[in-house]
Amino acid sequence: MQTVQDAAALRAAIRGWRNQGQTVGFVPTMGNLHAGHHSLIKLARARTDRVVASVFVNPTQFGPNEDFERYPRTLVQDQAGLAEHDCDLLFAPEVATLYPFGAQGSVSLHVPQVTETLEGAHRPGHFDGVATVVCKLFSLVQPDIAVFGQKDFQQLKVIERMVRDLSLPVKVMAAPTLRADDGLALSSRNQYLSVADRALAPQIYATLLQMRELMAKGHAWRVIEQVAAAKLTKAGFHPDYAAIRRAEDLSEPADDERGGLVALIAARLGQTRLIDNLLFD
Repeated sequence: MQTVQDAAALRAAIRGWRNQGQTVGFVPTMGNLHAGHHSLIKLARARTDRVVASVFVNPTQFGPNEDFERYPRTLVQDQAGLAEHDCDLLFAPEVATLYPFGAQGSVSLHVPQVTETLEGAHRPGHFDGVATVVCKLFSLVQPDIAVFGQKDFQQLKVIERMVRDLSLPVKVMAAPTLRADDGLALSSRNQYLSVADRALAPQIYATLLQMRELMAKGHAWRVIEQVAAAKLTKAGFHPDYAAIRRAEDLSEPADDERGGLVALIAARLGQTRLIDNLLFD
C-alpha cells in the first residue's frame, strides 16, 4: 500500500489507474481505525478496482469544547490495518493541504434542512465542517464510489444531499453498522469508556430495539421518544436526544406514519458521547 501526503502524488497515482480503465472506491476517515472502518474498505474493494482511504482529523468539524486535540492519532497502526485489508493507497494530508488559507479562512459549505436537527442542533457548525472536508476530498480523489458507515446516519444523509445538490459524479454507499457481541456500535470513542461505563453502553442499542418494538405495537412516536429518554437517564446516561424521524430526510413523521423511519440516540456516558441508530422494518 502506498501512502501519500500531498495532492500531486495522490492525483498522479489515481491518474495512472484511470489510464488503465480502473474504477476507484474511496473511504474517508479520521483515523484511529477499527473493524468498522475495515468493513468499509471491504465493501469498496468488492465494488471497485482500486481503493483509496484517507486519514485526516478535520479541525472544522470540531466545536470549541470538543475533543479535536484529544482525538487519537494512530497513523502507523492505521497504515498496518489498511494494508492488511487490501487498501491500495492511503492519503494522509496535513491541514495546510486541505485548508491552504487556514481552517478559518476556508470556503465553507452549508447543507440546509437536514443539518438543522439532532446532531446539527447539538453541535452547531459540525456538519458544515463535514460537508466542506468531504467535498474537498471528493475533488481530490474523484472516486466512482464513496463508502460511509450507517452508524453516523445523519452524516450519511448530509453527504447524500450534498452530492445530489452539487451534481457530484460519485455514488455514495452506506455500510451497515458493525457491532460488538453485546450490541454496542463500534466507534473510536468507545476506548474512552471506563470499565463500568463500557458495561452500561450496550443499553443504547437495547433502547433502540425497544423503540422499534413499541413503534411496531402502534404506540405514538412522541411517547416512545419520552420513554426512551427516561430509560437512558435512569440507566445513568445523559441523553441529548432519543428521536424517531423519517429516514429519508430526518423530518418528523406524521402521527400515523409507520414506514421508512429511523430511531436515533445521542447520549453521554461519563465523559464520552455516544451515538447510534436503528432503521425500522
